[in-house]
Amino acid sequence: MAIERVTTATFRKYRAEGKKITMLTAYDYPTARLVDDAGIDAILVGDSLGNAVLGYGSTIPVTMDDMVHHVKAVVRGVQRAMVVADMPFLSYNVSKKEALRNAGRFLQEAGAQAVKLEGGTEVAKSVQKITEAGIPVMGHLGLTPQSVHQLGGYRVQGKDEAAAKKLLQDAKALEEAGAFAVVLECVPVPLARLVTESIGIPTIGIGAGPDCSGQVLVIHDMLGFYGQFAPKFVKRYANLHENIMQGLQEYRCEVENGAFPGPEHGFGMDEEVLKKIN
Repeated sequence: MAIERVTTATFRKYRAEGKKITMLTAYDYPTARLVDDAGIDAILVGDSLGNAVLGYGSTIPVTMDDMVHHVKAVVRGVQRAMVVADMPFLSYNVSKKEALRNAGRFLQEAGAQAVKLEGGTEVAKSVQKITEAGIPVMGHLGLTPQSVHQLGGYRVQGKDEAAAKKLLQDAKALEEAGAFAVVLECVPVPLARLVTESIGIPTIGIGAGPDCSGQVLVIHDMLGFYGQFAPKFVKRYANLHENIMQGLQEYRCEVENGAFPGPEHGFGMDEEVLKKIN
């Protein structure tokens, strides 16, 4: 029996029905398989792979080639979830033509179903250009990591009147440009609620409270992959760091004391064959 894929139509349907949309990041084939098997609706191959996988201090060094490589791996592990590819720094800011070309790479080369980009009114024309070519676009407002230097660090956005008005205007501009959804990151709960009520497309929250149409988290954060640190808005659903460290240390000890490998982990051979070559 064929599995029905999640699409932009699914997002619209869930919004109309009041059903919450679930979304997580994934950056490789095995993680994508796990997320998909768990029934998560959408997978964001985020440029957060710069921090979570590639060891950078921010998302800014991540390139289009990095992203295409990882999106391809994720797509191979997915049967149901929508795969959304994050457009990295400067891949859509130079010109509308270049933005369209790079967005197209994600669908044509990597097999993604949609792209995500940061910004509001200032990128609306690029969003329109991309959507007119038939490529679904998810917006991203609030804390936009590619603009972290301009924003003055990783902090809540939209707290004063001017910033709140700008964020609401940006959300409406993205909707008018054809975006099918918008991520709200580190936005005050009341403002996220207002934005969600003021536009007709789904909002996906990350640190924006429970009133958004859905939620997204970085999988390494919510599974506790890197030990103790986690942003305030993250709930830990597992502690993989502790479990993995226990397994790694046990392996090291067993190799050092000769307990591994045991007889059950090896392969035998005919003694007569051994005698002939000895």
